[in-house]
Amino acid sequence: MSSSRRLPVYLLIDTSGSMRGEPIESVNVGLRAMQTSLRQNPYAIETVHLSVTTFDSQVKDVLPLTALEDATIPEIVCPASGATLLGEALEHILHRAKMEVRQSSAEQKGDWAPLLFIMTDGKPTDTFVFNQVAPAIKAFKFGSIIACAAGPKADPAGLRFITDHVVSLDTMDSAAFTAFFQWVSVTVSSGSMSVGAANTLSLPPTPPEVNVVI
Repeated sequence: MSSSRRLPVYLLIDTSGSMRGEPIESVNVGLRAMQTSLRQNPYAIETVHLSVTTFDSQVKDVLPLTALEDATIPEIVCPASGATLLGEALEHILHRAKMEVRQSSAEQKGDWAPLLFIMTDGKPTDTFVFNQVAPAIKAFKFGSIIACAAGPKADPAGLRFITDHVVSLDTMDSAAFTAFFQWVSVTVSSGSMSVGAANTLSLPPTPPEVNVVI
């Protein structure tokens, strides 16, 4: 059984038309590898709750916030074409986090500060909404927000409006996505072991396929 004090982990994944084909197939491979890796960590099994949300012309929760030991990440698919509603997706995640992350009270300790991972291969098409929600995302008490700009058409500079932790993938093949999600699993695992007084997360070194954006 999971402990009452959780580490919520929100994954927000771009499924716009440009992710169709090998990119999204590689994302699915990477997600499965991440979940397998996390389940080998007893600290993660005890605390981590996973959520996976996709965004294109719609925002969909493909996995609601679920204990790691009970979570089954479904196969993620992409439409043939579609917008990149990252702003709307961030609004959705912010609303959910405010509702789902348990706060401390006289009766119980609240959850650990949640982690948010964002992956996109383009720019938000709902720029106004994105610019409106960006300050609120930064102001919310996430333990860490990590954004991944995948491929040559992604916009790392734009992602810096929501976080200082931006990484990039030069290619969109299976090796790159698997390396990224493996790094995510190490990051989450370290978070599950180190959450405490500071309630912040120290990021592990990135693999060669994952570039830190300066």
